[in-house]
Amino acid sequence: MIQVFAEFITGYEKMESINQTPTPKPESKPASKRRAVNAFLPTLGIAILLATLFTAWTPNSLFANNLQEQLRLILTPQAAPNTVISTPLPQLRIGIVAGHNGNDSGAVCTDENGNVDLKEADVNLEIAELVQKSLVAQGFQVDLLNEFDTRLSGYRAVALISIHNDSCEYVNDEATGFKVASSLETRDVNRAQRLTACLVDRYQRATRLTFHAGSITGDMREYHAFSEIDPNTITAIIETGFLYLDREILTNETELVASGVTQGILCFINNESVQPTPYPTLAP
Repeated sequence: MIQVFAEFITGYEKMESINQTPTPKPESKPASKRRAVNAFLPTLGIAILLATLFTAWTPNSLFANNLQEQLRLILTPQAAPNTVISTPLPQLRIGIVAGHNGNDSGAVCTDENGNVDLKEADVNLEIAELVQKSLVAQGFQVDLLNEFDTRLSGYRAVALISIHNDSCEYVNDEATGFKVASSLETRDVNRAQRLTACLVDRYQRATRLTFHAGSITGDMREYHAFSEIDPNTITAIIETGFLYLDREILTNETELVASGVTQGILCFINNESVQPTPYPTLAP
């Protein structure tokens, strides 16, 4: 404000020097009128300056401060009320192997005329795709893998589950139910047992099928993919039923079967309560 006043005085002094410099010109206004005008100019300037200073120094000057604060608030990005700003967690990766898919048919079922009417690989793939779809919908990253998939080499995930089914041939009336096994070479026995326990418990609850522990073979526990993947990946293989006596539920209630597998995986990932599965007796 002082700078404005100084500039005004400087300007006025220049005007005075100009007015005092004699310049030849035609007859002008009477001297008394010029003196009146010259006397009025500084009075008018001082009046304007005083009015400005008076306005600036009154309590209304708070308005300028308030205006600055309001502008600052408007221009500063504000979070919406009750908005929680969070960083999304990375997706957990899960591998699902569709047994025999991309390699061979697996067990083959024929009708009474000897015509092929069902292939294990097709049943495995349908179940695996449903499991993948369900887990993806819940926010997981799920890889659907073939039997001998190049991605299995060094594969790293929170869990890898291979889905298979048992024989189409009639064995006896006891050849019904499901089987679950983990790798013999697992580094983390406790977590491997939890995965198998979760699969057994949740799958049995969903399907009401019997856990057929007595027919788990060494081939299941030495499944080839177990030695191909990263050793820190927890693994399991599940045979969801026998294609002969359990064909009805496997082919007509496939979504229920897939739900049982999905619930078992979620039980493991979410660390849900479950009783450990007894170590199965290996069949000869």
